[in-house]
Amino acid sequence: MSIDDLVRLERRDDGVAVVTLNNPKVNALSQAVLARLADVAAELTADPPGAVVITGGDRLFAAGADISEFGGPDEADTIGAGFHRALDAVAAIPRFVIAAVSGFALGGGCELALACDYRIAGERAVFGQPEILLGIIPGGGGTQRLSRLVGPSRAKELMITGRQVKSAEALAIGLADEVVTDDALMERALSLAADVARGALVAQALVKRAVDDGLSSTLADGLLLERRLFVESFRSDDSRIGVQSFLANGPGRAEFTGR
Repeated sequence: MSIDDLVRLERRDDGVAVVTLNNPKVNALSQAVLARLADVAAELTADPPGAVVITGGDRLFAAGADISEFGGPDEADTIGAGFHRALDAVAAIPRFVIAAVSGFALGGGCELALACDYRIAGERAVFGQPEILLGIIPGGGGTQRLSRLVGPSRAKELMITGRQVKSAEALAIGLADEVVTDDALMERALSLAADVARGALVAQALVKRAVDDGLSSTLADGLLLERRLFVESFRSDDSRIGVQSFLANGPGRAEFTGR
């Protein structure tokens, strides 16, 4: 299997890009998979689609890192760097990125889902950061992204016990944003992505930037960033289209160009 086959990229006619992990049997996030994922994310950043869906296929999302690559501290440094490079690149895609989670999303697989903007889970989806059961900690962003998503107390409990979370609980604690039947998972993810892809893409990218960068700063700095990006949003063609459409036809009827 070539490295390009490990992570497949499909650009659809509706503006949605679908990224599919394809590393049999359990979509282990080896260094080769992570390198390909980083390249795909860089491509989607350089030439953004309307929206992105990341999936592992019908049976599972990703069961975590490739443990056969583990060793001592030197190997851990390399593996951690590979995870951060790839998942930071996914998080930096300037479009709405949806994780369609079927089956297991454990360890690095959960961290990949956390790097996305929105998580839709199938009914049999299972999330978890079980690294503690190996005597180690999450190394792909889990300690930071999970804490910001579900709060520090719940994140510590999940990571310190290694407990796995089924879809219903994941929804209840905010780890998943929607739960649908397994059969409807990709249909829902693609439908939401297509709706988003028809929207004001420049403003969407600015919203993502304001939220993500704002959360890593003080409230005061975040508010200053919002003010600056608010002004920037008025430089887009879509802002003129949206305002004119609202004045002429009311809300929700603008046909944006994505520029």
